[in-house]
Amino acid sequence: MNKYLLTLLFFSVLQSSTIFAQKTVATDSSSNKIKLQFSAYEGIVVVSYDDNGGFLNFTGPSIDMKYKQHKIIFGMLPSLRFKEDNSKIKDSFVMPVLGFGLTYCYRKFAMQVPLYYEPKTAVNNGRWVVGIGVGMKLN
Repeated sequence: MNKYLLTLLFFSVLQSSTIFAQKTVATDSSSNKIKLQFSAYEGIVVVSYDDNGGFLNFTGPSIDMKYKQHKIIFGMLPSLRFKEDNSKIKDSFVMPVLGFGLTYCYRKFAMQVPLYYEPKTAVNNGRWVVGIGVGMKLN
């Protein structure tokens, strides 16, 4: 059931978020040089998986390199975490988190390696979690 809910949420966000997609820096596509730029928002939505939970990631402030139709982005990832807690005192199923990571884009396709920090609790120690995800560029 949780996988179906996550899939439904992903496609609904894709349809509604095209309104908010924006490009912060215009580039000249006529040259074949590698371009480095800073941007506040790239318009990329990615569904990722790590540590028995799903994430819906959006690209935030970032530094990116572009060569022809390839783009490598390193930046912050405002995200929603979807994870069922099986302990006695349960966390919410959906929680906002902030991660960072590396995203590779080719045309509209995106692959991502996000990193998140899970804080220390009474049951677990704090640790870094690495995931993997796929998504698409909206603009």
